[in-house]
Amino acid sequence: MAAGGRRLIMITRANQGGKSTLLRAIGQAQLMLQSGMFVPAREVSASIYPSVFTHYKREEDAAMERGKLDEELMRMCAITDQITPGSLLLCNESFASTNEREGSQIAREVIRAMTESGVGVVFVTHLYDLAESIRLRGDDRVLFLRAQREPDGSRTYRLPAGPPLPTSYGADLYRQVFGGRHAEALPAPPASGG
Repeated sequence: MAAGGRRLIMITRANQGGKSTLLRAIGQAQLMLQSGMFVPAREVSASIYPSVFTHYKREEDAAMERGKLDEELMRMCAITDQITPGSLLLCNESFASTNEREGSQIAREVIRAMTESGVGVVFVTHLYDLAESIRLRGDDRVLFLRAQREPDGSRTYRLPAGPPLPTSYGADLYRQVFGGRHAEALPAPPASGG
């Protein structure tokens, strides 16, 4: 993946397409590189960051002391207290615990604040409103990657550059789990692949 010094990488699209796996690989490669270890890859070129932070989804609080969104916001607040310019932030489905409009608005503000302060961000999301609003800004410092989906619904586990699309193909997983039962109620997948 050639990010070319971009401040934000948005990874979108197909469920089960390799988005979270890529994010983990980026984080592991970065930490290995910065530790002076060999990175298991054909070729790696990356900047050195003073710190690397992650914001991943967590299970709901079993003690029910706070809701999922409250817990996500508290963890992001703790990150903002520690993160410095030049750092790297890896986010996996952050703020998806609320509705699309609110989650997108919160994520937009976090991404804006981080990138404006010089933090690099890699953000995996299903929030189309978020990804599309960032794309519409036309900022050439943003790289959009899309998990591929074949016309038959299979995944290639490749993430080429491409603008966000308004579906993450959750209906494919529904069909996979339930087979033909009740599938007639679901919209047919678009004919285009990629």
